[in-house]
Amino acid sequence: MADKSKKKLCIIASAPGGIISFWKTNIEKLATYFDVYVVANFSDENVFDGLCIKGAKSLNIERRPSIASGLDAVKELVKYFKQMQFDGFISMSSNASLVAAIAGKIARVPFRCRIFTGQIWMNRTGLSRMFFKMIDRFTVWVNTHLLVDGKSQQKYLIENGILKEGQSGIIANAAICGVDVEKFSPDADKRQEERSKLGFKDSDVVFIFMGRMNREKGVYELLEAFNRLVKDNEDARLLLIGSNEGIPEEVFKSYPNIVYGENLICYGYTKTPYIALQAGDVLCLPSYREGFGISVIEASALTLPVIVSDIYGLRDAFDDGKTGLKCKPRDADSLYEVMKTLYNDKDFRVSLGKAGRERTKELYSMELVSNAWVDYFRRNI
Repeated sequence: MADKSKKKLCIIASAPGGIISFWKTNIEKLATYFDVYVVANFSDENVFDGLCIKGAKSLNIERRPSIASGLDAVKELVKYFKQMQFDGFISMSSNASLVAAIAGKIARVPFRCRIFTGQIWMNRTGLSRMFFKMIDRFTVWVNTHLLVDGKSQQKYLIENGILKEGQSGIIANAAICGVDVEKFSPDADKRQEERSKLGFKDSDVVFIFMGRMNREKGVYELLEAFNRLVKDNEDARLLLIGSNEGIPEEVFKSYPNIVYGENLICYGYTKTPYIALQAGDVLCLPSYREGFGISVIEASALTLPVIVSDIYGLRDAFDDGKTGLKCKPRDADSLYEVMKTLYNDKDFRVSLGKAGRERTKELYSMELVSNAWVDYFRRNI
């Protein structure tokens, strides 16, 4: 039952995964001061078990905007907002933010906040790019508060006419959620156990990708670069962690130097990345677009050096030359050269990894980030 002395906060996303992955600890902290509710597109009534929430509503918010389903979602959300009388909400993703902004304005929710976590239009052209930029501009106009998860992304949005100077804020050094640096801590025994389970030798150099496996994450460039690397370096390994979003198994088997199931392992989705990452030596995230890149700071906490695309969002998650190295986006040659550099220099890998853990502890600890979110909502709602 809701505590009438607490204000009511709603967190809105297209899919439940983002709320579960990024907001669990934040919600635990927020629950001290707010009655927290969530809205997302889900069918499993138990999907939010374990979250400190007062209630959850399933709403048909698609990842991509649709006029028909969007109007229905707006109508239903307006009704829910009026029924619940929320003091405020925060929305993530383009379509969820559009639906929430319109419904919140109609229902007169006093605090309407959107956080920008990456732009769907970044790699688009023509009318498609114009359409999605128009959606973002509209949500800026309708919401009362705006946040961005990174200085480089904020700069990009200003340069592209979505935001104006001083119009948006950044919470907790840009991270939506922090890292449990105790859980994400290097452990020699766990490393040995995980590598043994996967068939890796102590001498193997294991490159890890962690995220949704699709083209926009740069998986094809990673496969091409690794195929070149392993040709002359038989102890190189590639471990892909995450759900496969449309890459056929035949693709993994189509490279002449890659042996699927031996020097390339598909780990699948995991709820325990702090264990899976123990097996690695380097994290690779050659994405075309990203928000902040939580997997980067998780890997850094485990003393893994990182290789990331030189794009907004990821630039904030690491320190080039100190905690990792950058590569050109959509460029397998550039990625190969950086992978080769780290493959060949163990001392450099170790140095980058140690610095990465210290940076994560200083800037992105779970306690620091969660407290910053609590402070933000308490000041503004």
